[in-house]
Amino acid sequence: MRRLDRWIARAKALWASPSVVPLALPPALVNLKDLNHHDPLTGLANRLLFEDRLDGAARRAEAANRRLGVLFIDLDGFKAVNDSYGHSAGDQLLREVGRRVALQARQSDTVARLGGDQFLMLLDGHPDASAAAVVAARLRTSLAEVLCIEGRDLRLSCSVGIVLYPEHGPRAKLIAHADAAMLVAKQAGGGMHVFFEPHMAVDSEAQIDLQRDLRHALDLGGQGLSLDYQPKVDTKSGRLTGVEALLRWRHPQQGPIEPSVFIPVAERFGLIGTLGQWVIDEVCRQQRAWQDEGLDLRVAINLSVYQLRQADLVERIERALKAQRVHADRLMFEVSEIAAMADPPACVRLFEQFMRLGVQVSIDDFGMGNANLSQLRKLPACQLKIDRSFVQKLEHDDEDAKAIVDAVVRLSHALGLNVVAEGVETTHQQDILLRFGCDELQGYLFARPMSPVQMALWARSSEAVPRPEPLTRLERPD
Repeated sequence: MRRLDRWIARAKALWASPSVVPLALPPALVNLKDLNHHDPLTGLANRLLFEDRLDGAARRAEAANRRLGVLFIDLDGFKAVNDSYGHSAGDQLLREVGRRVALQARQSDTVARLGGDQFLMLLDGHPDASAAAVVAARLRTSLAEVLCIEGRDLRLSCSVGIVLYPEHGPRAKLIAHADAAMLVAKQAGGGMHVFFEPHMAVDSEAQIDLQRDLRHALDLGGQGLSLDYQPKVDTKSGRLTGVEALLRWRHPQQGPIEPSVFIPVAERFGLIGTLGQWVIDEVCRQQRAWQDEGLDLRVAINLSVYQLRQADLVERIERALKAQRVHADRLMFEVSEIAAMADPPACVRLFEQFMRLGVQVSIDDFGMGNANLSQLRKLPACQLKIDRSFVQKLEHDDEDAKAIVDAVVRLSHALGLNVVAEGVETTHQQDILLRFGCDELQGYLFARPMSPVQMALWARSSEAVPRPEPLTRLERPD
């Protein structure tokens, strides 16, 4: 027994050593440690052990006047993959991610799985901002490589928040501050790393409160949620061609909250699928109500990249259409160029399913991504929307913006695509877009987003739509 006690004491001392990464311990020694310190899926440390290591490293850093770093790593789009391919594939993916993250760690570092698709890395050994950024960049590169999961090639990116001690807060706040920085990286589009700044801590607490209230609203069937509709008009006739559905949320205490605020919260906390489905269901319900009143409008709905990864998205749409007895061709889904180019083959397959169902597809925010001609030709879309940033620059006769808009219109027409310009606010912008041959316009010049009742009145009014000069009466520039 004394000999066994000595072996256990030596194993415990080895486990507590800061130079040992938990994943590298032999199984026999792992079994001697409390399993509550161990993540059963990946073999990495869990939060309890990580916090213990972090506390010890911080004390040593204080004593030696050195610094340490913490990286908070969150996968972009993991929930959609998990929902699409099942928990078995999700678990396999997490094990592979854990392995790749551990490979980027030095012997003095500690890697842990916090839970779900979130990981932590403790950088010991006096790292500065440059060193921490290099590690974060290596992590992003490693996780961006193709992952083969159950015979499928998947690509993911990750968002990384970075804190340095003691610059970025006391020991007890380091993980929370790294989490706040990671959230900023994710809200900026993901696939990047961000260092913590003091204002982020306040923002993070507000995000948590907001997601709780949004979740409650969805649990109550969308209480406080509503849709406004903004018209699109034909440039030749000035007639209404359709409307775009825009999501609104009136918070019970805070009042109206901008979509740019609450939609990233929904994406961050896994609510975007439920929120997106509420929009689809509500649009179909509203279309049925309009049709019963004799008003037939095609409605465009924005789809997030998370919804694009839902394996049953087309079935969900079909059920919503059938439930309200709405024809599929009355729906158009707008997919941003960036989202479409994230996985072009998958988008082609999805768009083909949309076509078979009968719904139409528009490429939104065109000009902000990296689509090329060959990729665009493969996407079975019927419409392309020029990003509003280019339209706004037309007001100041920006020559680069003019050249881009002209080229986009020509390219789209060559591919048989209808072209919509959004964000049109002035007659000067309208005149330029007409000369370039843009097919439809959308913006405050014609109408602001409005409630369903206002939309119905506007659509029926003979004076509702300003009539732009017909294209045939304007000379297109060479």
